Amino acid sequence: MSPVTATATVLTYPADPTVTTAQNRQMSTRAAPPELPTRAEVLAALSVAIDLGLGQPAEHMLRSALIATRIADRLSLTASQRDCIYYATLIMWIGCHADSHEYARWFGDDIAVRRGSYLVDWSGLPYQRFLLTNIGRGESLLSRLRTVATLYANARGHISELIHSHCTSAALLAERIGLSSDVQTALRSTFERFDGGGLPAGASGEAIPIEMRVAQLADMVEVHQREFGTEGAVAMARSRRGGQFDPAVVDAFLADPSGVLAVPSAGDVWATALQHAPDRATRLDGQSLDTLLVALGDFVDLKCPFTLGHSRAVATLAADAALIAGLDDDAVTVTRRAAYVHDIGRIGVSNQIWSKSGGLTMAEFERMRLHPYLSERILSRVPGLKDVASVATNHHECLDGSGYPRGLAARQLTMPDRILACAVSYQSALEPRPYREALGPAGAARRLRERVRDGELDPVAADAVLYASGQAPDRPKTRPHGLTAREVEVLRLVAQGASNKEIAAQLVLSEKTVRNHVERTYTKIGVSNRIGASMYALEHGLTAEG
Repeated sequence: MSPVTATATVLTYPADPTVTTAQNRQMSTRAAPPELPTRAEVLAALSVAIDLGLGQPAEHMLRSALIATRIADRLSLTASQRDCIYYATLIMWIGCHADSHEYARWFGDDIAVRRGSYLVDWSGLPYQRFLLTNIGRGESLLSRLRTVATLYANARGHISELIHSHCTSAALLAERIGLSSDVQTALRSTFERFDGGGLPAGASGEAIPIEMRVAQLADMVEVHQREFGTEGAVAMARSRRGGQFDPAVVDAFLADPSGVLAVPSAGDVWATALQHAPDRATRLDGQSLDTLLVALGDFVDLKCPFTLGHSRAVATLAADAALIAGLDDDAVTVTRRAAYVHDIGRIGVSNQIWSKSGGLTMAEFERMRLHPYLSERILSRVPGLKDVASVATNHHECLDGSGYPRGLAARQLTMPDRILACAVSYQSALEPRPYREALGPAGAARRLRERVRDGELDPVAADAVLYASGQAPDRPKTRPHGLTAREVEVLRLVAQGASNKEIAAQLVLSEKTVRNHVERTYTKIGVSNRIGASMYALEHGLTAEG
């Protein structure tokens, strides 16, 4: 059970690049929206999220999928079997996050125990030793003894329950993201063993789908090769031949281990894996992308019982608020899609932290603050999700620079950033947390207003969220200082360095009309020149379209 190890030491975040004046002067045409991603690209990003939750380096599952397809070729399996093997391997641990809460209950750090489990054959004395070493990890001796006693009173039953939960949720999630019934069937056997000693059904031999028999070996040899070299991977495969693994699959690997493992270890794994994806040319349309992102958000929310439905609720609230605030259709879409997946980086943080009822230590706090950065790390790999990744990453940033992960200031935050931050703040307050009860609509609204008063959140964005949530009786002003939509458009172009002549050409207006708009805008916002106007646009998130 294993993704990328994210430690609290990864805390140096690169600053967001600024757009040059020269780039912004190219005003003759409106920038085309980015091409939508392929399904294979989005599922590859999902696999990186799975890596995070397994405590393995990024692209572990991608490398495993490539290794699995090479084993499939050496077994002379059919094209449809090979396709199934690719995706069964890529997401075979997608269900592990649904039982993270229970893992944390028994083992403390769910990510650490999954990472460690790769180095142990789950049978016999080594397995028992592994369990005893990890049960109640981080607790007092007395508490650990109690946990051990509770677990061992019905060890197989408790472990079976965890595994059944994993397999059921994995198959369901595979269906939700559009994978075939063959992939869903294979995922139900993730924990089965060739010798019949696995769970949940105790299936053995050819009763386990060949796709999963290949995936199991590929997943494990990838880790062992990375940790101990090709010789280590070979030794592990030989030692588990006929036990955990199908002898025929092991023999296909052992016939040419160097060839099977000759997969890029870094750099171009992503591109290489996508070249082998069964549906690499299937580009998503808007509706199918939304469906997939909703499924990813639901997948993330399964990690903690108290976040179930969180991402969907935030997306609905943020999209409604974006419309109320007067954002254009493209900006509303980006805001909604970012909301669906804003928390995907939570997978890389242990439930030991998310479920803690008391205060966090400094190390735990820094690890928690890492999750938006991990969201960016996952989403930014997909070219068609660059804008979505940017907004999702900023959902805990604040206007006064006190947010995280980068501590951005107001001038670096767009209106979609601000709206999503307010929607997350409001919706999170409605939900219970281990350290507090749910605040209810009135309490959530009060907290949001307090954060606006303290300079953390944008008042226009907050008013839009409160109106969308039913906590404000009157529709709010959608723009600061009573600016009209046209004045905001002119102000944005001024801030981007455009001359009156360039603005007139862009908006199909006369230069005199533009000059009048500029003068009225300056008067409303209390500035006297372009520098002041530019600073105002930065501070109020008005530099980006929408």
